[in-house]
Amino acid sequence: MKEVFHGAVDELGDERPVVVATVVHTKGSTPQKPGAKLLVRNDGSGLGTLGGGCVEGDIWFAASQLLKRGGSAEYREYHLNEDLAAQDGLVCGGTMYFLIDPVYELARYESYARRIDAAYEGGAPVAMASLLKPAAGSGQRVGARLFVHEGGFTEGTLGDPALDRGASEKAQELMVHGRCEFVEAADGAEYFIEAYTTPPRLVVCGGGHVSKAIAPLAKTLGFDVFITDDREEFANSERFPEADRVVALRPEDALPKLPINANTFIIVATRGHRYDNVALEAAARTPAKYVGLMGSRRKTILIYEDLVRSGLPVERIREIRSPIGLDIHARTPQEIAVSIMAEALMFRLGGTGLPMKLDSHRIDRIVDKARESAPATA
Repeated sequence: MKEVFHGAVDELGDERPVVVATVVHTKGSTPQKPGAKLLVRNDGSGLGTLGGGCVEGDIWFAASQLLKRGGSAEYREYHLNEDLAAQDGLVCGGTMYFLIDPVYELARYESYARRIDAAYEGGAPVAMASLLKPAAGSGQRVGARLFVHEGGFTEGTLGDPALDRGASEKAQELMVHGRCEFVEAADGAEYFIEAYTTPPRLVVCGGGHVSKAIAPLAKTLGFDVFITDDREEFANSERFPEADRVVALRPEDALPKLPINANTFIIVATRGHRYDNVALEAAARTPAKYVGLMGSRRKTILIYEDLVRSGLPVERIREIRSPIGLDIHARTPQEIAVSIMAEALMFRLGGTGLPMKLDSHRIDRIVDKARESAPATA
């Protein structure tokens, strides 16, 4: 999304209007998810994607027409039926909703874009709420914006104080991991919140075999990776070439030197109980929302007792993920790495960790339907 904001600022800086089309909601199977963006320039070229195919082509055309005739933001519903999906070789059958938002002047948009860019680069997280559907008889305007800062300070309005309060509260939740959400208010209004923060950061305390397996996996999943171990033979760029930074210090000394925020994931996997104990307490006292300890249940219990005696709030102890990871019966360092990163992704993206396979009753219905439609045999 960064390139879309940068591209819009560049075009507007040369006094060329643009349209920013955003996927704000989906139902069923669709080629793209909420938050995806497409910038359509005045010359007809574009930047970003809404999923390609007929969907993107139609929205692109609508955006180009809006630029030619002028006008305000539009909220569109697009049914991706089986015939349309088949044209592009897709197996989809859902519905996509788009905000097609023209931007004609640089002034206010540049302010938003630069703050969003700063959030990506380590500044305070921010969020932007856009009105999609006004409440009946309200006089609200599609495309109205509310810009929300960390702590609740807001700029702009969705057109109603109650909507603004609800959007601001929800935005604070979404800022932690930079997520987006479609919201239906009690009065029938609909709006979309996009939150922006740094890319997820992973701090691994300990440079052992499991940490070595975690680092490349985390990097491919989009995490910035930081490694710390007080032993230089285990904390060096040769052992961890994927790491953005390696700190050869004890975790309690290294953590204050690292850029830790709420969107940071800290994994404690040092070489023994004595080291884990101190490292976990130091990690738990940071603003990182995800803190996990690798080890057995017995080890976890003993360390938790020490954390209680240290004065760490019980609420924070309850938040720690230990034993860390999802239960996949992992045994090797590589399997354990998958288990841990799967849990970290679940925590960040909001999943359940449950299998997604079809239920038996659905398979039974498929079998019945297939048998009913099968041609009769002689």
